Amino acid sequence: MLTVDKYARIRQAHRDGMSIRAIARTFHHSRRKVREVLTNPEPRPYTRLGEPPACKLGDFYPIIQQILADDEQAPPKQRHTCQRIFERLRDERGYRGGYDAVRRYIGKTQRRHVETFIPLSHDPGQRLEADFGHIYVDFPDGRKQIPVLLLVWSHSNCPFAIALPSERTEAILEGMVQGFDFFGCVPREVWWDNPKTVAAAIFSGRQRQLHARYQALASHYVFEPLFCMPRRGNEKPYVENRVKTLQRRWATPVPQKKDLADLNAYLRACCLKDQGRTSGEHTETIGQRFEGDRQGAWPLPATRFDACVYQPAKIDKYQTAHFDKVRYSVAQRYAFQTATVKGYTERIEIVVAAQVVARHERSYVPGSQVLDPLHFLATLQRRPAALDHADVFRQWHLPAIFQEFRERLEARHGPLAGRRHFARVLELLAEHPQPRVQQALEHSQGFEGLDAEVIAQRTRQLALREQLAQTPATVSDHAHEALRVQVPEPTLNHFNQFLCQGDIPDDYESKPVVTRQSEEPAFADDAGRARQAGPRSSSQQSDLRGLSAAADGAGGGSTLGQCSDSSHQERRVPGPEGTGQLRFLGPANAQQAEGPGTGSLRMDSPALQLLPGG
Repeated sequence: MLTVDKYARIRQAHRDGMSIRAIARTFHHSRRKVREVLTNPEPRPYTRLGEPPACKLGDFYPIIQQILADDEQAPPKQRHTCQRIFERLRDERGYRGGYDAVRRYIGKTQRRHVETFIPLSHDPGQRLEADFGHIYVDFPDGRKQIPVLLLVWSHSNCPFAIALPSERTEAILEGMVQGFDFFGCVPREVWWDNPKTVAAAIFSGRQRQLHARYQALASHYVFEPLFCMPRRGNEKPYVENRVKTLQRRWATPVPQKKDLADLNAYLRACCLKDQGRTSGEHTETIGQRFEGDRQGAWPLPATRFDACVYQPAKIDKYQTAHFDKVRYSVAQRYAFQTATVKGYTERIEIVVAAQVVARHERSYVPGSQVLDPLHFLATLQRRPAALDHADVFRQWHLPAIFQEFRERLEARHGPLAGRRHFARVLELLAEHPQPRVQQALEHSQGFEGLDAEVIAQRTRQLALREQLAQTPATVSDHAHEALRVQVPEPTLNHFNQFLCQGDIPDDYESKPVVTRQSEEPAFADDAGRARQAGPRSSSQQSDLRGLSAAADGAGGGSTLGQCSDSSHQERRVPGPEGTGQLRFLGPANAQQAEGPGTGSLRMDSPALQLLPGG
């Protein structure tokens, strides 16, 4: 077939005066072909002038049509190909023709049943498509296949991608909540395929039985959950194309990341960068068209959805609750109770009586156990041998000083008693942070009389010091000073408060007992009890035990006086010669009483003292 270039060269040669015979001899074409080139300026395309000859299959037409009709009820991947139909006609029906005749007839028949579509357009903020894509990522511990949730707006083609640890319902909930936060708005419709984690059951048409938590998500954000027909991925083409973008552009070459958080930061940067390009035949960028989606969508609710699934559980005798074939521990006091386990993508929360009693990191290994040693410290008091026979304690990584302290306890108290002391020390970790208990152990290294009570006392002292050190500066001086109050040991100074409550009567020399105004009962000495009202007393009287002022303690000639609340004068109560004196001083008098060869009993505002003589 002559090309346009050869047409131009032949026509140029004829223009320059070369004859048809010379052109045919030079370009090696017939004179008929040269005349055809000179007549037409360019090659004419090939066109069929009439219908092709019909395939002469004869009696095999009904057989082929019956095979094609039966294939409509067969599974898609178990239907006849053209080659298979040709083989059946040849082997079963004795067909002697060629394969091309069968292929042309089947192709002509199938073209009549090819599905066609109508171009659709979606309003801004109306529709969001969701689907999972899978990529391989190189982590420090090797290459892994990671599921990535993709959310794409049908109007603007604006994407959001997040890598998740699984495709479970709680992962879908977490991914969609983060996607709504990323967009800053909520679509009116969310379209999915038919995953069992979202659509628990498929009914006729587009009716679905939704997962309870996905239904709660739709109710929280007030969007309509919609689904494609089975095996009709073309009903959400935008997210299907975004899966190819994820695999061919964002994950090629294979990303090398530290963990899922690092991978998600990379995917979010890709989504933000993609908003700066144009998509399809539009002249506006994806980010500019997304502003229309944002204006047409619903605003975010005031509260964030709790992206988790609920499962009831019974806490067994091992203080564990089962969730997704994994056992999680709780404290001893919650054993044998009914709990609710809240499963998130990264953690597990165990709730008893509307209170979260335990939090653990989520494990996806079936048959594994996630145990907290602090939950078993109460049981360890009764079973100290479990320190060496239970994995929860053998796999507990504590600083080396704990093991050294245990060896010292066992060397001092014996193996059994030493383990019990060490168990009581470990129990401190349930109330105090590990660095505080470790510091108490370090301060007790040189102490010989070592036991659990010593460590407990020092740990409490460290806690008090930390509390005082962390007291905020905004606390008032009185409140700050109250935290530093230390109560002294009781002395006679406290007893003097009961004495200085009234005035001394004028005839105190003839009265051996001093009365005071008080509602507290007063006691007399062994010689007897006496009661007398003071100047400020009314109907209530009190007596005090007689105090001896004799230097030899014989108790003879002792006399008590009364100190007035308002009097600040010095008064003396004379006693027998050589025995001593009682001296009463008000709060303003601080002079000491002296007597030749005697002692003086001084009573001032804060205390009652027996002063030696000069």
